[in-house]
Amino acid sequence: MTFSLSPGGAHDAPEGRKLLRGLGPVKGGPRLIMDRTHEGDETRQLALDFGFEPVVPPKKNRLSPWEYDREIYKRRNEVERLFRRLKGFRRIFTRYDKLDALFLGFIVFDTLLSVNTP
Repeated sequence: MTFSLSPGGAHDAPEGRKLLRGLGPVKGGPRLIMDRTHEGDETRQLALDFGFEPVVPPKKNRLSPWEYDREIYKRRNEVERLFRRLKGFRRIFTRYDKLDALFLGFIVFDTLLSVNTP
């Protein structure tokens, strides 16, 4: 799992591409579950170039839509539930920690707790 801290007004797609570049090429063709924010040609092509299988539905207005694994895509809700859990902490929601290192430390700590909790 990886993540980055970006300005509040930053669009998700360029930040997602930065994370992909940070991961670099992978072997075995793991699936990369993305939401429609990341379904642009540039992001999908980058994922393919690095050996991922992008699992993202095309936007409705796409002229040439593609097929994707709908069953795997349903698992994206696990990530959304993690975000919802994080936002439940007032400390994160209101960003009390002004230093990025403290803020990220709290997120990592909470994420590790939620992953290891049944």
